[in-house]
Amino acid sequence: MKKAYLALADGKVFEGHHFGAEGEVDAEIVFNTSMSGYQEIITDPSYCGQMVLMTYPLIGNYGINPQDFESDRPHLSGFIIKELSGVTSNWRSRESLEDFLKKYGIIGIQGIDTRALTRRIREKGAQQAVLSTIPQEHKELIRKAQNSPGLVGRDLVKEVTCQEPYDWEDGEWEILNGETLLKSKVDKNHYVVVYDFGIKRNILRMLVESGCRVRVVPASTPPEEVLALKPDGVFLSNGPGDPEGVPYAIQNVKFLLGKIPIFGICLGHQILNLALNGKTFKLRFGHHGGNQPVMDTPTGKVEITSQNHGFAVSQDSVDSSVDVTSINLNDQTIEGISHKEWPVFSVQYHPEASPGPHDSSHLFKRFTQLMKEGV
Repeated sequence: MKKAYLALADGKVFEGHHFGAEGEVDAEIVFNTSMSGYQEIITDPSYCGQMVLMTYPLIGNYGINPQDFESDRPHLSGFIIKELSGVTSNWRSRESLEDFLKKYGIIGIQGIDTRALTRRIREKGAQQAVLSTIPQEHKELIRKAQNSPGLVGRDLVKEVTCQEPYDWEDGEWEILNGETLLKSKVDKNHYVVVYDFGIKRNILRMLVESGCRVRVVPASTPPEEVLALKPDGVFLSNGPGDPEGVPYAIQNVKFLLGKIPIFGICLGHQILNLALNGKTFKLRFGHHGGNQPVMDTPTGKVEITSQNHGFAVSQDSVDSSVDVTSINLNDQTIEGISHKEWPVFSVQYHPEASPGPHDSSHLFKRFTQLMKEGV
C-alpha cells in the first residue's frame, strides 16, 4: 500500500496508507463523531475547504449508493480514517468508498492513530493541514500547512452554490418495488424560495414533505428578485466557512427582514443573526457529529441533534429584538433564535439530519405554521 502523509500546522506529522485519489491538498482539519452517514458527510457542501477525520474506527463497510447523496458530488478536500473496510455489504451499494473517492479526486489516508489526532485537535483546535501521497521532507509538509489559508474571511459559498435557479420536487425517499426517492404526494400549500449557500438535499426533501413547493436560487440572488416570485416564505440554507465572508448574503437577508417569514439552518442561522446586527466567532474545534445535546430555553426540553459548523453566534452580540430559543448543553453556545416581532427564526443544528437523529424535524412544521400566519 502506498504511503500517505498528514502534516498539521502545529508541526505534527502522521504517516499512514493512501486510498482513493493520489496527490496533495491543504485544508482545515476537523473531526466528526458520527458512527454512520459517511456518504452524507462526504457530499455535504458545508465541508468545502476542510478535510474530515472520522472518529469511528471502521468506515466504508456499506459502500456508496445513489440515494444518500446530499449534493451532486463530494465537497471536502480529504478524508481521514482509522481503517477502510475490505468488505462492502449493502443491497443498495453501487460502488466502494475507495472507488467513489478515486472517481472524484478525493485523497484518503488510513492506518493512523485517529484517537491521538482527535485529542490533538481538541487540545490545540482545528487547524490547517496538508494531506499528501507525494514523498517529501516532513518539514516541507509542515511549512505548506502553516502557509495554507484558513477559513476566516473567505467566501466558500460561491464555490458550492447553484449557478442557476431550479425547482425541487422530490420528497423523502422510500423503498417501493425496488424504487426509491419517489415524487412526494403531499399537497403543496406553501411556496418557498431557498437561498442556496450549500444546500443539503435532505433539507429540500423535508421542505417538500412539509407541504412546500420549492424554488432554489443562487446565493447572490438580489432580494427584490426573490420577492418578485411572490413566495410565502424564504429559507436560508446551510453552507461552508465564515458567515462574515459572504457580506452580500447578509445584506440580502437584511432587506427581507419584516417582509416575509424566514427560516435559517446552520450558516443560514449565522447569516440571519449578522443581518439582525449580531456577531459571530470561530469555535475552537467546532461541532461536527450526530450527538450534540440542545436545550429549548422556553420549555427546558432537550433534543439530540446533528451539527456541522466551525463558527457560532456571539452571546453578547444578540440584539434586544431577538430571543435565544436554544443552547448547546456542552459549551452553552447559541443554537437557536427567533425575532420578537417578525416571523423569523433559525437554528444552528440540522433538523433534517440523515441518517439522524430526528428529534428536531418538527421545526419544518413550525416554518409552515409561520407561513400560514404571514407577516
